[in-house]
Amino acid sequence: MDAVYDGFISRHINRKLSEPIARILARTRLTPNQATWGAMGIAVLSFVCLVMGQNILGGILVQLSSVADGIDGSLARLKGMTSVFGGFLDSVLDRCADALIVLGMILWSLSHESYPEIWLVGFLAIVGTLSVSYTRARIDPEHRLLFDRGLSSIASRDIRLFLIMLGCVAGQVYFCLAAIAILTNLVVFYRLIYSYRYFRAESWQSDSAIPETELEEDTTKQA
Repeated sequence: MDAVYDGFISRHINRKLSEPIARILARTRLTPNQATWGAMGIAVLSFVCLVMGQNILGGILVQLSSVADGIDGSLARLKGMTSVFGGFLDSVLDRCADALIVLGMILWSLSHESYPEIWLVGFLAIVGTLSVSYTRARIDPEHRLLFDRGLSSIASRDIRLFLIMLGCVAGQVYFCLAAIAILTNLVVFYRLIYSYRYFRAESWQSDSAIPETELEEDTTKQA
């Protein structure tokens, strides 16, 4: 399994809540996969709340789902039940939860705000959100840390959900959607440029090392 990546919000807020909860749940029969479905269930409830116009409760549930998302991994490690399928299930349900939450925000904004192009802004937020996760998943594990630091990491899931919570509680869902759309797509674009430059430089170093190796082999043969 890949190493767990904790963003800024996860390290300073979420983990302080999820770790104690996981230790308590480790004494029960709850499995990590059940905890994963539980986090998804909270995200579904947040969607329902937003559709029903309860933006404050919906926002709180969004952040609660973010906290709950860290329980399954901790529970798996505490119980010695880590598995490839568990990580796969968690990733798939996280993407479903992300799309559902943003969809709930779009529907709330359409009902309670009168700003232009709500569907377009929401669509860009969903595309950016999924692309941030996809770019990290697609790069090989050896280079995955490139996206876990600096500007490449500022649109991580924990940060996105925290911003969504703030936007929903403040009743400024449209501007939150716009911020998510801009932030995520800029990060994806930055990752593409950054990785292109990194791999190009890495390729040049490899190419320049080949002639030196061949020269050493020729010298050895002549000797």
